[in-house]
Amino acid sequence: MNIKRSIVTRVRVAFLAICLFAFAIIYKVGYIQLKDGDRWREIANEKRFHYQPVYATRGNIYSNDDRIMATSLPFYRVAFDPTISPDDVFAKGIDSLSIQLSRFYGDHSPEYYKRKIKNARSAGRKYVRLNSRLINYQDKKMMAKWPVFRAGKNRGGVIFEKLDRRFLPFGSLAKRTIGFINEDRNGAGLEFSFNRHLAGKDGEALYERMAGGNKPINDGTEVKPMPGFDIQTTIDINLQDVAENALRHALTINDAAHGCVILMEVSTGHIKAIANLGRQSEGVYAEDYNYAVGNQGRTEPGSTFKLASMMALLEETDLQLNDTVDTGVGSERIGGAVKTDTRGYGKITLQQVFEKSSNVGVAKLIQQTFESNPQKYVDYLHKFGLHQPLGFQMNGEAVPYIKSPKDRSWSRPSLSTMAIGYEMKLSPLQTLAFYNAVANNGVKVQPMIVKSIKRADQVLESFDTKVLIPKICSDETLVQLKTMMEGVVENGTAKHLKSKDYKVAGKTGTARKVINGQYTRRYSTSFVGYFPADRPKYSCIVIIDNPQKNAQYGGDVAAPVFRELAAKAYAQDLAIHAPMARRPVGIAPKLPVLHAGNQEELTILCNKLGVSAHPMSPEEDWVRVDTQKQSVALKPVPVKMGRVPDVTDMTLKDALFLLGNHGIKVRAIGLGRVESQSIPPGEPVAKGTTITITLTTHGATRKPATGTPVTAIARAY
Repeated sequence: MNIKRSIVTRVRVAFLAICLFAFAIIYKVGYIQLKDGDRWREIANEKRFHYQPVYATRGNIYSNDDRIMATSLPFYRVAFDPTISPDDVFAKGIDSLSIQLSRFYGDHSPEYYKRKIKNARSAGRKYVRLNSRLINYQDKKMMAKWPVFRAGKNRGGVIFEKLDRRFLPFGSLAKRTIGFINEDRNGAGLEFSFNRHLAGKDGEALYERMAGGNKPINDGTEVKPMPGFDIQTTIDINLQDVAENALRHALTINDAAHGCVILMEVSTGHIKAIANLGRQSEGVYAEDYNYAVGNQGRTEPGSTFKLASMMALLEETDLQLNDTVDTGVGSERIGGAVKTDTRGYGKITLQQVFEKSSNVGVAKLIQQTFESNPQKYVDYLHKFGLHQPLGFQMNGEAVPYIKSPKDRSWSRPSLSTMAIGYEMKLSPLQTLAFYNAVANNGVKVQPMIVKSIKRADQVLESFDTKVLIPKICSDETLVQLKTMMEGVVENGTAKHLKSKDYKVAGKTGTARKVINGQYTRRYSTSFVGYFPADRPKYSCIVIIDNPQKNAQYGGDVAAPVFRELAAKAYAQDLAIHAPMARRPVGIAPKLPVLHAGNQEELTILCNKLGVSAHPMSPEEDWVRVDTQKQSVALKPVPVKMGRVPDVTDMTLKDALFLLGNHGIKVRAIGLGRVESQSIPPGEPVAKGTTITITLTTHGATRKPATGTPVTAIARAY
């Protein structure tokens, strides 16, 4: 009995506690409602209404001929305030509106949309997002004419929330160059580099927080956004298309890892095409990284760097292109490290060293010249501007690395290794800018990809060509370098780049890649040069990384891309075409058959025959004739005392005179002009040297009837 009474007591106490707690809640609710109601309603209103940014429309990105490469298009998300419409308008149009919504979006039935809208109206909800899918401007205009919606903003209740989306009219063309910018204001390419100009200035407007989203109030306090400025690039859409297609084809057929192409105007530095493609999957390539400009493409340049080594060599010494160097059997220890060629070339000229891309020849010459002071070689590289960035307009330019004797990693082999393009790092754009300077008669200009900032047709800011180095080397060195690069295409590692329409000058490159600190059998192949060689308009570099098929050399892998792009650029640029000479029908100009000899005598002969002769070096005594369409060019034949002169194509009289003045005994075989000489030009003249020259008439060697060679001893006149 006592137990029962105890339980009842406990239940009554618990019930009383619950009642007291309930009364406390009721009291607190009443207190908040009556005493603090105004304060809390004010706080709720403050939280309910808020200002949020209205984003500005980004500016457009144009090509050099004003074609849009990137623009912002307006898209809309459709919302609805079902409480605004009068009962008669709503009742009359709700069925038709639901059918239209169902047909347009195709995701739900008309009954779904009708129920969704009517429930929101009954609940007094002032904001309902009908669908999350974005619509374009034409769809917006169409929807504005639908039932209920067409009653207008104040009676129809439709809300079109504008959102800008970036659109590329040419698809993926130059996509990596155009770039992007994300919500965190990080990105790449032109979109990121010129975001300050493109972004514009955001506005703001008052919004009401509602279930499902924010509804604009449009109370007149909104601040309108200012759209961004437009930028006009130097890109040529047609050349860009050719560059990407040619690069993609080369990457595919060679199963390469990635590649890049840059085409630039020589005098202005305007980039006309820039393509970067990386392998996404088997046989599929797309733009991913900026290999042409950024750190992803900064590598050891390999043989294309030999132009810088030759420039330093020619600036430091009085060597001529017909001077020789012994490259031996194709493998030689130089500066403590073995340098190898594809085969042994033996004793060859400087011109041939460059044409054949002889590692032994270049390394040997640089080692002999700068071994006692390697810093002087590095100083030349600094003088050429190879040690510092170009200040390119796009963010992310790689910083070049040129090793110095002051570096802890410098070793005895470093000098000869750097001579052939290793133990340093350059981006493709930095290599191209150097070659472009040679084509531009020694003036190194800053590469440029944006030429103006505009608003509509008004130019707000323009960018002019900037000269980085007024003179990269002497005029004499420039002439020799241009000759060497033309020889690479005429006689060397890029012979299949020859064109009957224009001349090309350049250099192939094949650099072994370093993986885990070790040089491997994987290669980066390249070709860099300019065209037309006699009046340069464009320079171009092509890099193909890690080709997997049989071809492993720049002349086989990268050069075909250069050829295709050069052909397109030449075809569309009529200004660089050589003018066609007008001539009477049926009458062909006849020029005398001239070869080589004394410049004064050949000039007198041309004047008497009425032929225009153009001496390239009036001070030279001996010249070689280059027959052109309506005239002849007299090219100098360098003659150095103590060295065997080049007497090919000369008459026997001139050959005897020239060789005799050098104290050389001559043994002549045949009649006519000198076809060959037994001692190559440029070889040192030793006491009692005898040279055999073979003469021909109209290409056929003729001997006297006796069969005895004509022998002559040349005396100095």
